[in-house]
Amino acid sequence: MSTTRNSTPQAQPGQLCIWTDTDPHAEADFNAWYDREHMQERVGIRGFRHARRFLANDGHARRYLALYVTESLDVFRSDAYRQAFTVQTDWSLRNFARMSDTQRRVGELAFEAGEGEGAHVAIFVAAPQTLAAATWRDAADTATHEPGVHAVRVFRTEGTLSSPLATSGDASTARAVTDDAVVFVEGSSNAATRAAAEQLAQAAGVARETVRSFDMLWRLAA
Repeated sequence: MSTTRNSTPQAQPGQLCIWTDTDPHAEADFNAWYDREHMQERVGIRGFRHARRFLANDGHARRYLALYVTESLDVFRSDAYRQAFTVQTDWSLRNFARMSDTQRRVGELAFEAGEGEGAHVAIFVAAPQTLAAATWRDAADTATHEPGVHAVRVFRTEGTLSSPLATSGDASTARAVTDDAVVFVEGSSNAATRAAAEQLAQAAGVARETVRSFDMLWRLAA
């Protein structure tokens, strides 16, 4: 059954979204590093719940998406999180340097409709106030009833936490972002998921062409 949940005074999950490309000549090493070292390191930080990796299926640049969900936004303010960046392996430093056109967003769950996760996700960026409108949220809830679509989530970006952190790769490749929100539409059908995201983007005043779609590569729980 689809459910709609708004933000409450209680702690909502936080999420780190890393959206990037890498040097195509070292792509195999980049994937091996992400799969065998980097995700394990991040999920091992206190307060992290799980991590997922995705690969774009729409043929556009910035092909890799990584999502890390935490117990709350405060996890990204914790000493444990900051300390994770004080010591980096050579493997990490090499691959941080290879990342390009990176967008880094840390946000808090602001809206959720439906349930579960999907093998396919479509995303777009919009103004938070537009996504807070009752008409848009009703449309998002309705979308989760479409065959092949299971959930719609909005994470509102916290600009002060989305700035690049003090590592060689983050500082040189990531760009800070402020005052926006990312919509994630998840489902079992790529076509249905993307179609729903395009409709919701249009309802939010965002060009349908800005919607990106991805296939999940794998998931790692804490």
